[in-house]
Amino acid sequence: MDNSPLQVLTVPTAPYPDQRPSTNGLRRKVYVFQSRRNYLHNFIQSVFSSIDLRDRQGSTIVVGGDGRFFNRTATQVIVQMAAANGVGRLIIGHHGIMSTPAVSCMIRKCKAIGGIVLTASHNPGGPDGDFGIKFNTANGGPANEAVTNKIFQISRTIEEFAICPGLQVDLTTMGKQTFDLENKFKPFTVEIIDSVESYANMLRNIFDFAALKELLSDKNHFKIRLDALHGAVGPYVRRILCVELGCPASSAINCVPKEDFGGQHPDPNPIYATDLVDSMRDGQYDFGAAFDADGDQNMILGKHGFFVTPSDSVAVIADNIFCIPYFQHAGVRGFARTMPTSAALDRVAKATKIELYETPTAWKFFGNLMDAGMLSLCGEESFGTGGDHIREKDGLWAVLAWLSILATRKKSVEDLVKDHWLKYGRNYFTRYDYENVDIDAACEMMEDLEITITDKTFVRQRFAVEDKIYQVEKADSFEYADPVDGTISRNQGLRIIFSDGSRIIYRLSGTSFDGATVQIYLDSYEKEHVFGDAQVMLAPLATIALKISQLHHRTGRTGPSVII
Repeated sequence: MDNSPLQVLTVPTAPYPDQRPSTNGLRRKVYVFQSRRNYLHNFIQSVFSSIDLRDRQGSTIVVGGDGRFFNRTATQVIVQMAAANGVGRLIIGHHGIMSTPAVSCMIRKCKAIGGIVLTASHNPGGPDGDFGIKFNTANGGPANEAVTNKIFQISRTIEEFAICPGLQVDLTTMGKQTFDLENKFKPFTVEIIDSVESYANMLRNIFDFAALKELLSDKNHFKIRLDALHGAVGPYVRRILCVELGCPASSAINCVPKEDFGGQHPDPNPIYATDLVDSMRDGQYDFGAAFDADGDQNMILGKHGFFVTPSDSVAVIADNIFCIPYFQHAGVRGFARTMPTSAALDRVAKATKIELYETPTAWKFFGNLMDAGMLSLCGEESFGTGGDHIREKDGLWAVLAWLSILATRKKSVEDLVKDHWLKYGRNYFTRYDYENVDIDAACEMMEDLEITITDKTFVRQRFAVEDKIYQVEKADSFEYADPVDGTISRNQGLRIIFSDGSRIIYRLSGTSFDGATVQIYLDSYEKEHVFGDAQVMLAPLATIALKISQLHHRTGRTGPSVII
């Protein structure tokens, strides 16, 4: 056996112009990473080069992914390049799998300088699916715009990358593996860990596991159904909910991570989490939840499939936040939601006199507030909920938060939500996604729409639909001034706010590869009529939104691809 130090090579390469990471990292079809020479290597080198050499030398970095196709290949490349770039230690999830919340937890626990998350979130997997790479910084959260811009600028001029091609790590065996490299004084260490245990230990310090175990015990006849959609969170669900908290093994479905997510779309919403939705209909389960591929998103269902919108979910948690022991001890510093998310949380914040922040769509804005000690609970309409325990949204945390509230309040999910509506009124909310729209047509429509709504004559305009009249009170292109560092984020979506508090939001999503995704958000507040059908109640706003934007005419679409 050859025990000589492993060789470090410097390999010439040429840049690609399209490696600008979004807030979700760099996402592409798998074939892009496979077919374009050094495409993966270029981006990984750009990430390492964005870290100051003095900080990088001998440092610790966490690596984990959602287990999708190409995850293991990419992990091996990251190991080889980390060693060559002076990183001292990598902490990697068993089999290369680690949920995004667990990555954030581990970065913070081990005081790593950052982490590399291999995920395309709720996008499809498999050889014909999507793959993504995201860099998280030392606070455990997604890199801010200054960091992602630096990575992009490096990727545009990259000429070479460093790699140790002879280094092969065994992802299947837990424990430490050390490697001697030429011209390196200290060995390079890779530690394969059981990421479930460290994450579970964090949750034990947040929730009352004894109370949760009591709720889930046989004598209470409280039955739950959890669907991991064959993503990374499956082992966490089994270990924490089934083994530790005592749920029957049959409570957890689709918990074996698969490279193609079982051929399904790992998106926790009523459209794609059909196994869960179908199993909840007959009323045998009191509580249901689904998670996306990397475990940061969640969907909450009650008995008979009662759907809790993500906007309502964070508002209900906020209103019952002291059912969670962590907040009893730490207190509550602030609430926050992304701008498109319904204003249900605002009403709780006003009633409890807790500061409310409205941010652009990206979890990094929440992280900045948390680091400054200004924020405790936050959420977004796209099925993300979280607290200040880490710097990522956290699907399993949200489930335990709901179970803690149910254990304390001793009411059903549906009764809790309906009681909330009676107390605060209801924000009827939905999102229309028009996917794979021609990019030029979408951009031109948004540009013309902005001109229309920002014209001074647009304010005070009245729109009549059936027996309802909506008067425009405010219309703008949303911009956010970060209260921590003063950074201004512009062009974060177009808003029309009516005098009754109802809102229409238009955004272009940055996560589609085959074209643009135009998103229309409808948020209608009702103080009295809280038990109506959401789509019926929102129909007048939908008519106005389409009339103002002329979306069907401008894009050639007759209807949305997805309604959530």
